[in-house]
Amino acid sequence: EIEPGGLDKYGNPYPNVIYDGKCNYQASAKRILTTEKKLIEITGTALFPGDIVPSIPIISGGIATVLGTEHRIAQGRKALNPDGTVNHTVLELI
Repeated sequence: EIEPGGLDKYGNPYPNVIYDGKCNYQASAKRILTTEKKLIEITGTALFPGDIVPSIPIISGGIATVLGTEHRIAQGRKALNPDGTVNHTVLELI
């Protein structure tokens, strides 16, 4: 379940989106400092081909279930091609 960031053209928050699909999951251990000066540990990265939520411009959080384990989404990124289309989506998981 993906929590979008930002507001639509009417000023309303975007609704949560449920995505059900496969990903390339890479387990890792990395610590990052948030803007609130809180230290969190990234436990893995999920990579998806293309844009998994084209209706949402920014992924700000949510929950991802990988191999039966729930993870909180710390950050989402959409990597763009030179023509502006989305090449792949990256979710960093806590």
